[in-house]
Amino acid sequence: MHELIRDITLCILFAWMLGLLAHFSRQPLILAYLIAGFCIGPFGAGWVKSQESISVISELGLIFMLFMIGLEIDLKKIVRAGRVILFAAGGQLLGGCLLGILFFVGIGLSLGGGHFDALYLCVACALSSTVIIVKVLYEKRELDTLPGRITLGVMVLQDIFAILFLAVQPSLANLQVSVILLSIGRVAVLVAAALLVSRYVLPRLFHQIARRPELILLGALAWCFLVAETAERLSLSREMGALIAGVSLSTFPYALDVTAKVTTLRDFFITLFFVALGMTIPVPGLSVIGLALMIAAFTVVSRVVTTFAPLYLMKQGLRASLLPAINLAQISEFSLVVIQTGVADHHIAPQTANAASFAFVVLAVLSTFVMVRSDEITRWAIGPLKRIGLRDLDHGNGHAEEGDEGGHGEARRIVILGFFRAASALLAEIERQAPVLLEQITVVDFNPNVYQTLLSRGLHVIYGDISNVDTLVHAGVGKSEMIILSVPDSLLKGATNEKLVRHVRALNPNALIVATADLLADVGELYTAGASYVTVTRLGDAHELFTVIEAAQAGLLADKRAELDLRLSERREVLP
Repeated sequence: MHELIRDITLCILFAWMLGLLAHFSRQPLILAYLIAGFCIGPFGAGWVKSQESISVISELGLIFMLFMIGLEIDLKKIVRAGRVILFAAGGQLLGGCLLGILFFVGIGLSLGGGHFDALYLCVACALSSTVIIVKVLYEKRELDTLPGRITLGVMVLQDIFAILFLAVQPSLANLQVSVILLSIGRVAVLVAAALLVSRYVLPRLFHQIARRPELILLGALAWCFLVAETAERLSLSREMGALIAGVSLSTFPYALDVTAKVTTLRDFFITLFFVALGMTIPVPGLSVIGLALMIAAFTVVSRVVTTFAPLYLMKQGLRASLLPAINLAQISEFSLVVIQTGVADHHIAPQTANAASFAFVVLAVLSTFVMVRSDEITRWAIGPLKRIGLRDLDHGNGHAEEGDEGGHGEARRIVILGFFRAASALLAEIERQAPVLLEQITVVDFNPNVYQTLLSRGLHVIYGDISNVDTLVHAGVGKSEMIILSVPDSLLKGATNEKLVRHVRALNPNALIVATADLLADVGELYTAGASYVTVTRLGDAHELFTVIEAAQAGLLADKRAELDLRLSERREVLP
C-alpha cells in the first residue's frame, strides 16, 4: 500500500514538471504524461517497478477517462445529426477499417488464431483525438463553423463505433454469431437498465441533494463504479461499464453539474492513466519505430481519403471537405484504451501496442501544428486539386466571361463579403422591411450550406474565399456601389477587416465600404485603410441591454420579451 502511494506521488510530480515544460513549448500535455511515465517506469529510471501499481493506476485512470467520455457523448445530438455528418462518419469508419485490414494484413500483421494485431490497429487508426481537436478548434474559434461541426459530429460517431467494438472485444477469440449476440445482448441490457435508472431514479435523488456539492460528486462516482462493477459481473469489463455510466448520465438534468464537479477528479486520474501507459513503453527498437511510422502514415492518408471523399461527393466543396479531413488526422486517446484492452486479453502483441503508442505521440505533435495552419494548407491544396479535375462549388461561377448561367456572374450593386450571423440577421431584416432590396444584393462566401440555402431562396450568391483577391476580381466587386464586411476579425480566415478594406478599395476607389471593428482601437485603422463607415458590434449590444434595464425598472420586461418573441417568430434567418 505504501509503495502504491509512493508510486502515485512520483507519477503526479513528474507529470506536473513535464507538463509545465510541454505548456511552455506548446506541446500536447498527453505527450508530457507519456514521457513522464517512461522516465520513472521500469524502462527508464526504474523508480516505479511494481507491475501491480502500474496496473491499478492504469485501470483507475481508464475507468475515469471512459466515464467522462461517456458524459460528453450527447445522444440527442447524435439523433439530430445531419445527413452530411452521418454519411461522412460512415464513410470514414467503414472505409478506414476496410483499408486498415488490407494494409495491416498486407504488411504481415496477424488476424486470427487468437492474435488480432491488424484488427486492433485498424480500429485504433479509425478514431481521432477528442482532446487535441477540441483544444485546437476552440483556440481557433472554429467549433461553430461548418467544418468544425462536421469534425465534432464525426468524432461523436467514432466514439459510438468504439463502444460497439468494446462490446464484442472480449469474444474476439471465439467469434461465433451466438457469442457476439450474447455480448451485444448483455450490453443492451446494461445500457437499458442504466438509462432507465438515470431517467426515472437519479434525477429525483440528485434534486434532493442539489445544494450539497460533495454529495453530487459522490453520487456520480458511486454510479460510475456501480455500473462498472455490474458490467464486470456480466462478463463485460469495468471500463465498458464506466463508459455506459457516463452515457446514461449525459442526458439527465444534472449532467452539466456532474461534469463540472467530476472534471478535476477526471483530470487527475486521466493523468495517472497516461503516465502508467508511458511506464509500459520500452526503449523502441528499429522495428517498433518503423511500424509506428507506417501506422502514422497510414492514419493520415486513410483519414484524408475516407473523410474527404464522402464530403466531396455530398457537394460540400473542396474547403469544407478538406478541413475535417485535416482536423481528424491523428490517433485518439480512446485508441490507446482499445489497444490496452487488447494487450490485457493477449489479443495483440506488446510490440504492436508500443508502436501504436509511438504513432499516437508522433501524430499528436504533428497534427497540432498542422491544424493550427489548416486554412493555409487548404488554400494551398485547392489549386492542385482543381488542376487534376476536382470541381469546387465555384466551378463556372463568378466568371462572366465564361458565359455562366444560373444567376451567378458579376456582383450586384450591394455586396456582402463573408456570411455569418450578422449578415444572416441583416438579410432577415431586409426581407422584413425592404424585400425589393434583396434583388440588388450579392453574397460572397465559401460555406456550402450558406451557398445552397441562399440559392434556394433565390438570392444572388457567389461561392468563393473573400481573402483571395482573385475571388473579389472575378466576382466583379470593382463595379459595385456598396461593399459590406460584417464578419469580425476573430472569425475571418486568412484576412482581417483592414486587409479586406485595402483590397476592396484598390479594386473599387468609389464604392462605399462598411467594415466591422472588434476593438475600438481598430476603428481609426479601418478608416485609414479606406472604410466609409465602421460598425462596432458592442455598441448595438450595449444599447439593447440598456433598453432591457429600462424596461425592467419600469416593470415592462414581460412586454419587451413578448415584443422580441414576436420579432423572432417572423424571421427566416439562414444561420439560426
